Amino acid sequence: MWLVLFRTVAASLSLVVTVARLLTQPAQEPSRADSLSFAVIAGAYVLTVVTGLRLRRGTAGRLDATVTVVGDVLIATGLVYLSGGADSPLTFLYSLAVIGAAVVLDWRGALVAAAVSTFAFTMLLLITRLTTPVDAVAVPAARVLFVLGSNALALVLIAVLSGYLSRQLSATGGALSQSEADLRRLGRLQQLILSSMPSGLVTCDAQRHVTFVNTAAHAILHVEDDATVVGLPLENLLPGVSTLAPRSTRGELRVRTPGGNRVLGLSVSPLEGEAGALLIVFQDLTELRRMEEDLKRTDRLASLGALSAQLAHEIRNPLAAMRGSAQLLAQEQSGDAVVTKLTGILTREADRLARLVEDFLRFARPPEPQRRPVALDALLSETVDMLRADPLAREVQMEVRAPEALTAPVDPDQLRQVLINLLRNGFQAAGPQGTVRVALARAEKEAQIRVWDSAGSITEEMMGHLFEPFFTTRSGGTGLGLSTAHSIIRAHGGSIRVTSHPAEGTEFLVGLPL
Repeated sequence: MWLVLFRTVAASLSLVVTVARLLTQPAQEPSRADSLSFAVIAGAYVLTVVTGLRLRRGTAGRLDATVTVVGDVLIATGLVYLSGGADSPLTFLYSLAVIGAAVVLDWRGALVAAAVSTFAFTMLLLITRLTTPVDAVAVPAARVLFVLGSNALALVLIAVLSGYLSRQLSATGGALSQSEADLRRLGRLQQLILSSMPSGLVTCDAQRHVTFVNTAAHAILHVEDDATVVGLPLENLLPGVSTLAPRSTRGELRVRTPGGNRVLGLSVSPLEGEAGALLIVFQDLTELRRMEEDLKRTDRLASLGALSAQLAHEIRNPLAAMRGSAQLLAQEQSGDAVVTKLTGILTREADRLARLVEDFLRFARPPEPQRRPVALDALLSETVDMLRADPLAREVQMEVRAPEALTAPVDPDQLRQVLINLLRNGFQAAGPQGTVRVALARAEKEAQIRVWDSAGSITEEMMGHLFEPFFTTRSGGTGLGLSTAHSIIRAHGGSIRVTSHPAEGTEFLVGLPL
């Protein structure tokens, strides 16, 4: 392509010079030499256009290169002939043809071009000598031989030198092309590694502005694309990360993302090659920490359940004796109003305590679920309809969303008890003019029941104790509702989780295996 461009420029300059020469002469018809000059220039243009089109189409090959070199030799011969033959100042054009051959046909092509150029120049001088009358010959034969020999020697030396340079250029170009290919391959490999990393990776500059975020970081932090985060202050993306040391090997950070609160385990280290820049690598530990909390809670509940069951048995026996004694006292016709009142109170409180002990025993040792295929959407609708008459549900807007029918192997009575506990808690939290929503959906291998209320009144401090027995936030509550629900769901092999925020409400998520 560079040779085509060079030939175009050379032909254009020759055309300008020829036209300028004609314009400076007195007005007359162009001579035969001028016509031949225009013909040679036109030939150069035609050769250039044809070669350029074939190069553009990608069909040019070694034959095109050979034709181009031969064309250059012929054009040089024509210009030398028109400019004086042996005394022409344009004999250097043969050298340009040889150099062009070295570029497109390597060193062998350069030597062949030198031989062809020498032959063409020799034939030009011979024809000129033979066609010129003897009395008109102005150049001695010895000088013609000298010019011919010196040009032949110069062309051979130029062919050797340009061939050598062509080989070096080709080798260097090949090495450069290989290096560029290796660099591109390494760049693609680096991008694949960064995109395939399960850990999030973020870099920032010395001014603590984000410069790079990989694919895993996008997914963990729930950010759309680089345009929304690159250039942002690091604290906006990872609040609190600046408090960690520049060489912190391990730390934990809680961040709020559009997808909810996340717990990140991260390490911070200086980014080599740029002073003050940082490299932050992190993993999402939210599920791990949640599983740890569930395991700790289950261990605590198991230990407490075993102790509670034993204690409940110890209480139930003397409680039955106390209630029996109170009934015997009530049967006696003593006529004393105070005794009658006190025995009534004793019987009533004994019954209430007995019910509390029964509830506690159900929490401590829940019965084994009697599983059978149950239509969860129907169970949800029936439970909500039953609770619409609950006093707590007054002036509370209730919504049920069950877009598809789902069937799961569960104990319907136990699951209904879980739903009643969660819904009544939601009614009380939302209060008048509040909203409680129940939704059923399929997620991979489990059915998910979401109970949401608009209050969002559960604080971070309460989260860790929410499923513990006797923990309650309302007066008159036993604190066993959520504990019992947790035990029932765990007995079904499922899970129960909760999220709460004043602006987004509270949601209990119950997962049941399908």
